[in-house]
Amino acid sequence: MPSDDVPSDDVPSDDVRSDDVPSDEDATPDEAAAAQEGAADSSGLGELRDAPRALGAEALKSFAHPLRIAMYRYLTAHGRGTASQVARHLGESTGQTSYHLRQLERHGLIEDDPTAPAGGRERWWRPVGFTLDSRHLEDPAARLAADTALRAVIAERAETLQTWFDSITTAAPWDDAAVHTTSSSDLTLDEAAALSRELIAVVDRHTDAAKARKDAGETEGRRRVRVYVDVFPLPQD
Repeated sequence: MPSDDVPSDDVPSDDVRSDDVPSDEDATPDEAAAAQEGAADSSGLGELRDAPRALGAEALKSFAHPLRIAMYRYLTAHGRGTASQVARHLGESTGQTSYHLRQLERHGLIEDDPTAPAGGRERWWRPVGFTLDSRHLEDPAARLAADTALRAVIAERAETLQTWFDSITTAAPWDDAAVHTTSSSDLTLDEAAALSRELIAVVDRHTDAAKARKDAGETEGRRRVRVYVDVFPLPQD
């Protein structure tokens, strides 16, 4: 993972909460403006999964960095994490991960996890959902960044599914709960959109209910579960 764009002796640390709030004094004018925009848009982002914020061009370009994509992937897989945990997982220094986590936060891609263990000095992060808006892709750099991000998403999905398939013979009883199905139908644009909305609603209903039970103390037997839902038009002949 390239990480030499940040001098190791000039990287702020996120391990101590009192020192980890990004300062506009360190930001370029574009970054400062993006930070202000992110602050205005970030309220409640973690709860708006049915209408996630579309990334602007600057946020998209900031996200399309191999290390930042890998860190976002770690947080998504684990639900939350600290700079030191991400560093150990990726083989990076805590200074590097702290810096790049700050950049993800600056653009509203991650946020503090209010459910993290209390009393510690480390800052806990959780990912924030987002979408890509084609209106932000007129900038060639933003379009290139979107291509980088989407390729990373596809590669991550393939790797995650392959890891699951490699372990499926020893995955009981979880193998009974897994579903891999493909359906191809002739749909109108409105029908495809309605299907997408209903699938998202089903996923949200079950994950919200599971979260509520976990928060109420029902923690036995839980593990991270990944759900993939894809609805897309096939190429025309």
